[in-house]
Amino acid sequence: MPLSDAAPRKKLHHRRIDISGFEREDGQFDIEAELMDSKTYEFDLGPRRMMPGDLIHHMHARLTVTPELLITAAEAVTIAGPYSICGGGAESFAKLVGLPIKAGFLKAANERIGGVLGCTHIREFLQQMATVAFQTTYPVRAKRESTIPSSEKPRLLNTCFAHDSNSEVTRVRWPEHYTGPKATVA
Repeated sequence: MPLSDAAPRKKLHHRRIDISGFEREDGQFDIEAELMDSKTYEFDLGPRRMMPGDLIHHMHARLTVTPELLITAAEAVTIAGPYSICGGGAESFAKLVGLPIKAGFLKAANERIGGVLGCTHIREFLQQMATVAFQTTYPVRAKRESTIPSSEKPRLLNTCFAHDSNSEVTRVRWPEHYTGPKATVA
């Protein structure tokens, strides 16, 4: 079902984020992201005059991860930024090497590249890159996890609405971990 009809309006800003996951020949995975921001009107940005459609922000980033989601390489580049020094913020992205993508990842990443240590816009798409890393590596991890005893808690349990331990999805997928109401016989 689509969203409801919007009120009359005028588009002012457009942000595009594109993130893809790749399996490498060496068994690792690359997660690549691109962010582009533009406005629909002319405005001054310091000494520059920005025209409609000009890119205010244009960044690329790549994380290389193991199947276990450990970051082994990280790089980013600012192609366009509002100020000539903006590219310096992308350089700190390499400080993510060694971090595992797991609970607490964003906090740990923020400690390394947050605030004045990095670029706000590159840091903003880390959550989505982490999700794409999880989705990209899923087939490898699922194959390994299929050998885990069913008594162990699945990693996805209680991570979202569908995987709530009380949900019908959990009742069917992981019945031994289902905590919802018991089915009644009529």
